[in-house]
This record gives sequence, C-alpha cells and structure tokens, in this order.
Amino acid sequence: MIQYLFYFLAILAIFSSLKVVLTRNHIYSILFLILTFFSLTAIYILLLNAQFIGIVNIIVYAGAIMVLFLYTVMFSNWNRGTDAPKKQYMLWAGMIAAGILLVVLIAALKVVDSSGPMIVQQIDLGMVKNLGKVLFRDFTLPFEIISILFLSAMVGAVLIAKKETN
Repeated sequence: MIQYLFYFLAILAIFSSLKVVLTRNHIYSILFLILTFFSLTAIYILLLNAQFIGIVNIIVYAGAIMVLFLYTVMFSNWNRGTDAPKKQYMLWAGMIAAGILLVVLIAALKVVDSSGPMIVQQIDLGMVKNLGKVLFRDFTLPFEIISILFLSAMVGAVLIAKKETN
C-alpha cells in the first residue's frame, strides 16, 4: 500500500513539475509548482517520516514564496507583443547546460547503490521534537543571536520601506 502511495505521489510530482516548465501561462505554471511542493511534502511526511522538512516546505515554499510569485505575476503587466525576440545563442546555451546537467545526473546515478531499500535505524529521526531538543539545548545562543538579527532586519526593512510624510 505504501509503495502505491509513493508511486502516486512521485508521478504527481513529476507530472506537475513538467507542467511547470511546459505551461505557457504564468499563473498555471505557479499553481503547478505549488502542487509539486504539496506532493513532495506528502512524500516527506507520509513516507520519509520527516515532519519538520515537510512542514517547512509547506510554510516557506508553498505558503510564502509561491504566494509572492503569484502576486508578482498577477500585478505585472505582461503584454504579449512586448516580448524581446529570443536570441539564437541563448537557445544553444540552454541546450548545452541541459546536456551538462544530464551527464552529471547520469554520473551520479551510476554511483548510487540501488541493491535494495534503505532501512532507517532510528524511527524518530526526522521528528520535530528531536530537532527542538537539539536546537534549544545545544544551539540556544546561536538561535537567539539569529532571532535578534532577523528582528533588526525586519525593523530595517520597515524603515526603508516607510514613505516620508512632510
């Protein structure tokens, strides 16, 4: 049963990621990317027992970044006739980059040991509870320093974005 669930989610992720690249409408492309993130999150949570990565994937990628992409595309003025003509060298550069990526992926797949399924020794390896224990026990000071850094960055962003009223 788990194997069929994995195959369904993997095929959904592959199909929706292909639709991201092949769809000409920007809005549909972004919505397919959100569907890709949701299917990957389901794989993380249901099959890999990595709740933290799954939750962060939903909150950060599907929740924040994709919504910003969606609003940016919706508020942009995309006129069909104003696109610059594509240069021929850009097409060749893209094809060469895709070929190099294909060679790297094939070389990486030759190294992978596919003799059988990987068995995780610790069942609670990806749990949020364990991450919280390590984060607040071993890394308390760096965590607090980063939170102060984020707070100062937010205050700076608000001050920069604030319009001056004279």
